[in-house]
Amino acid sequence: MKTNLSKPLLFVSALAASGIAGAQDGDQPVMVEIKKLSMDTALTIAKTAIDTCREQGVQVAVTVVDRGGHPQVVLRDVLAMDLALEVSYRKAYTAMTFTSPTSALEDRFTGPFSVGKVEKVLLSAGGVPIQASGETVGGVGVSGAPSGETDESCAQAGVAAVEMDLEMASF
Repeated sequence: MKTNLSKPLLFVSALAASGIAGAQDGDQPVMVEIKKLSMDTALTIAKTAIDTCREQGVQVAVTVVDRGGHPQVVLRDVLAMDLALEVSYRKAYTAMTFTSPTSALEDRFTGPFSVGKVEKVLLSAGGVPIQASGETVGGVGVSGAPSGETDESCAQAGVAAVEMDLEMASF
């Protein structure tokens, strides 16, 4: 007896394409809208952070990451150390991942198997999440100042420069 397997497969494919097969209790959307920073917004954050640190006589590196932790803008002032590039990235990534300023995380994870030992995570002041209407859309990290507090105040100045634009973009 010969069977035709293409008809059941067609039916399952049609269900999957319509979103019915993957939906649970009907509350899962077929598509998800994801908010992302524009390049100009990310650049404004980074440039404002650099300028704020310059006003304090400090040259730093700044990294702005998107909501996936990927570098979107990376700036290094002329005299900032090369190492500051990697450190600023890790601070930005950590702030975005934990949706918290990295200074608030410094003492949170301790012990031999702590989260602080995960690659890319750096629990040191200088990283700030970027949020729009309570949703994390990225992170900014600053490195190169004599203290993490200075790094973080420069990062916060960068986010503050676009804060109103981010809130208004949600409407």
